[in-house]
Amino acid sequence: MSEIQIEPLTPDAFAPFGDVLDASGAPDRLINQGLCGRYHDRARLDFGGGQAGISIFHAEPRSLPYRLDLVERHPLGSQTFLPMTQHPFLVIVAEGRDRTPGRVRAFVTAPGQGINLHRGTWHGVLTPLHAPGLFAVVDRIGEGQNLEEHWLPEPLTIRA
Repeated sequence: MSEIQIEPLTPDAFAPFGDVLDASGAPDRLINQGLCGRYHDRARLDFGGGQAGISIFHAEPRSLPYRLDLVERHPLGSQTFLPMTQHPFLVIVAEGRDRTPGRVRAFVTAPGQGINLHRGTWHGVLTPLHAPGLFAVVDRIGEGQNLEEHWLPEPLTIRA
């Protein structure tokens, strides 16, 4: 079984797959009488003819090392994961946009980070590392088949 080492989640490393959502650095503007920093328009949302929906996901926590045997993608729209806790979570993505995924990469978020996966990005399932695994998820709601799954020919092990 091949192994993948976890990388820290940075905007540059994650750029081919999506957007890192956090409140690092100076805000783009101050609002609410200067008492709130606004980090403006941080994700490329894409609902491809559908509409935006907000759902709440409650996922079972996983542990490391993690066995990866399935990736999926959403060909009709982006998908955003916003943790409702300060716990880190595992983000698994794969290069390529063809019918089968390419090289797999794994990232761990810092507390307070979320992600937006671009349309068509191969990715692992939601993988919280701590309970409760509560997330607000913004994604496409609408007609059409917006889920493709790919079982890996050989499972991978994700290690810290």
